[in-house]
Amino acid sequence: MISIEKYHGTGNDFVVVEADASVEDRVAFASRLCDRETGLDHPGGERVGADGVLFLSLDTEATPPRVEMTLVQPDGSIADMCGNGARVVATWAAARTGSREFVIETPAGEYPAHVGQEGVTVEMSKPTLDPEQVPTTLDEPLIETEIEGLTVTAVNTGVPHAVAFVENVAALDLDAVAPAVRHADVFPEGANVTLASEREAGPVTGYDQRTFERGVEGETRSCGTGAVAIVAAAHELDRVRTDQAVAVHPPGGRLVVTRTADGATLQGPVEREFETTVPADGILAE
Repeated sequence: MISIEKYHGTGNDFVVVEADASVEDRVAFASRLCDRETGLDHPGGERVGADGVLFLSLDTEATPPRVEMTLVQPDGSIADMCGNGARVVATWAAARTGSREFVIETPAGEYPAHVGQEGVTVEMSKPTLDPEQVPTTLDEPLIETEIEGLTVTAVNTGVPHAVAFVENVAALDLDAVAPAVRHADVFPEGANVTLASEREAGPVTGYDQRTFERGVEGETRSCGTGAVAIVAAAHELDRVRTDQAVAVHPPGGRLVVTRTADGATLQGPVEREFETTVPADGILAE
């Protein structure tokens, strides 16, 4: 048996496991524990799943402490980056070290993170529309282009996103419209599909968000890289300014994204749900 913890960031939920835990087959382990019907025994009595498993290795000798993060998704793929996952990682590390500053190492690069009283802020990499880096099959950036029925802008915020601004995200059947875009030929590595609609005017510019996540192959309650992609696309289309705080509202809560001169920041809450033990193969008793 191995110890695991369950966290979520605005509804985007993860199983957290020490990287040196005796898990021989991470793909099978993630697939089993993420299953929404049979995955984990919640202390409340029901079975729950997750959007992925975070395998973490903490280096407390570094200043600031560093955490190597590997996110295995339900389909067994490894996500290069996950904004909400990175915020969970910082919260998990803060509980072990008492530190508030961390560097999170991912396949997409290194991300500084700060744990504050109002949530966790991650310094994201600079969003790019470069077709080679998204990637797309085109020779120029894909901006406001119709792809499989949606008008999308393609941006990489650690992972690729096809962002579509629509009148009302709630009015669309995401499971019906997103898969064709997610698998479109123009995206050789696939893409997350993120819908955004502008919220009514308020003190902070805001967007409603829904994201169909590659690797989860369905809608998640929140997607941090998707929230950053919305603001990056809006910035490209002159809808928001540099250094303007933008509230992004996925179904699971509220995130704040700021497009900076050399990148972006992602801020939002994280909650620890519970701790338990599971078999190393991830197979729970009936």
